[in-house]
Amino acid sequence: MDRIKLGFIGAGNMASSLIGGLIADGFPPQAIWVSDIDESKLNSVTNRLGVQAASGNQELVATCEVIVLAVKPQQIREVATQIAAEVRKHKPLVVSIAAGIREEDLERWLGGQVAIVRAMPNTPALIQAGASGLHANPNVSFKQREQAESLLRAVGLTVWVQEETLLDAVTAVSGSGPAYFFLLMEAMEKAGISLGLDPAIVRLLVEQTALGAAKLALEAEIGPEELRRRVTSPGGTTEQAIAVLQQGGFVDLIGRALEAAWRRSAELSAQLGEKE
Repeated sequence: MDRIKLGFIGAGNMASSLIGGLIADGFPPQAIWVSDIDESKLNSVTNRLGVQAASGNQELVATCEVIVLAVKPQQIREVATQIAAEVRKHKPLVVSIAAGIREEDLERWLGGQVAIVRAMPNTPALIQAGASGLHANPNVSFKQREQAESLLRAVGLTVWVQEETLLDAVTAVSGSGPAYFFLLMEAMEKAGISLGLDPAIVRLLVEQTALGAAKLALEAEIGPEELRRRVTSPGGTTEQAIAVLQQGGFVDLIGRALEAAWRRSAELSAQLGEKE
């Protein structure tokens, strides 16, 4: 990312992770500004990461070329209307990581003609292993797209979607996705304990197996279906386990779960963007 001034409105976990990732990538902490209504949280971030504390959101917008809205979705309308005049005056790129807030609603609250990138990161971004979907509105330049991508790439993988509505699908797959894997890991732990394994041992086995499977899938040139086939020997133990999962409708159940998450994401976006 160019050596611009970068501002974060909100000093929560995701903002801290993004800032930490950027600094690890070589972005100078003195070029990063942060504001938050929680003074203790703001002081914690500035002291720990060595970034600049803004006296308020308006000062931050007036100072920085890229603004990251890292507040809760329920707070974003109030924040957007508060900084609207400064945004219209200084014309920064606005990157929103607030789940469910549509670009058209955010642009309306900011006063129109604003360059907005909407991003959907997930919680593994907290350890620089995230996956983020991004979409840019028509006001975003090529250079600003690169800036937004560099920002989110500091905490993991980034992908662009052509239509904003596809971010609801990104939410269903990767935004909510970690919880699906945690549920599977939880079930495997319980089953392992019931089979006689010590809880501490089974947890280590499950966690390392999940990590290894993900790493293998990332590095392999084949897809997960073929990977599954290669570890499923005819007449073996894996074949027996997979047969039980398939007989129980596992694939269909996952499909219905993601569809429910996708539908709820769209519903929440509509609710959060309702006009007063």
